[in-house]
Amino acid sequence: MEGIEKLKKQLKYKIRLLEEPKRRALSSRFPFLKKPIISLRVHLTFWRNWLLHVVNIRNNKDFFDNVVVRHQSLLMRKLGDSTERLQRQKILNLSVAGERLNGIIIPPGRVFSFWHIVGKPTFGRGFTTGMLLSNGEVVEGMGGGLCQMSNLLYWMFLHAPVEIIQRYHHSKDVFPDSGRVLPFGSGATILYNFVDLKVRNISDTPLQLKIWLTDQHLKGQILAEDSMSSKFHVFEKEHFFVKYKNKYYRYNEIWQEEKKQGKIIKTQKVITNFAPVLYDVTDKYLRDRNYDLIEFE
Repeated sequence: MEGIEKLKKQLKYKIRLLEEPKRRALSSRFPFLKKPIISLRVHLTFWRNWLLHVVNIRNNKDFFDNVVVRHQSLLMRKLGDSTERLQRQKILNLSVAGERLNGIIIPPGRVFSFWHIVGKPTFGRGFTTGMLLSNGEVVEGMGGGLCQMSNLLYWMFLHAPVEIIQRYHHSKDVFPDSGRVLPFGSGATILYNFVDLKVRNISDTPLQLKIWLTDQHLKGQILAEDSMSSKFHVFEKEHFFVKYKNKYYRYNEIWQEEKKQGKIIKTQKVITNFAPVLYDVTDKYLRDRNYDLIEFE
C-alpha cells in the first residue's frame, strides 16, 4: 500500500506539470511571434549542425556486410481521420526521404542528423503534403508522414551502438492501439529542422543506413563495416493507464539491455513516457489488451 501511495504522489506531480506548466512558450503567449521564432530556430540549428560536423557521407553502390539491426513498418495504416489520399502522399514523402537516407555512412565519433540529410521538405525537392499531428489533431501539411521514417530510424538506433543526442516524442497519446508491434512512446517526432533526431556513433566501426520501400512496407537496416560483439535488446516496463479526475493518461518505461557473448553487461532506462490520452479508454479496451489501470482522485 505504501508503494502505491508513493506512485500516486509521483503521478499527481507529473499531471500537474502537464496541465499547469511552469513556463509557457513565448509563441503561445504572443502568437504573432511564432513565425519569426521558428525562422530563428531553423537558422540557428543549421549553423549548430555545421559546427557539429554532422555527417553527409553517402555510398549507395556498396553496402557493408554486417547487419546490426533490421526493422519494417506498414505503409498503409489507418490512423484517426487520415484518408487514403494522405496515406498515398505520405508514401511519396517516405520514398523521397528514403532516397536521401539510403547509403548514409556514420563514421566513429560522428553525428547523424535526420534533417541535415533529408533537408527541408518542399514541392521543389519532390515532397508533397501528408498527415501531420498538431496539438493532438490530424492536419494536412508539407512533408506529412515523415515521422514514420524517424520512428523506424529511432527504433533501429536503440538497437545499435549509438548515443542519442536529440530525440523528441509526441506529447499526447493520440490514437488507440491498432496492430501495434512496438511499445508505446518508442518513436521520434520531427519538425524541420530544430525538432530533430540526432545520434553519435560511439562504436569503433563505421555504421551505414539501408532504407527502401516495398509495396507494403517501409524497411530499414543499420549495417556495420566490421562485425560487432554487442547485441542490444529493447523492452518495455511499468506500462499502465492512469485515470485522474475523469482524465486518462498513459505511462511506460523503455529499457535497453546490452549483451556481449550472451552475457548482460549493461541495462539502462532510456525513455520515460507520460502523456494525456485523447481517445476513449473503456473497460473493454483495457480488458481486451490486458492493460492495467491506476485510478484515483
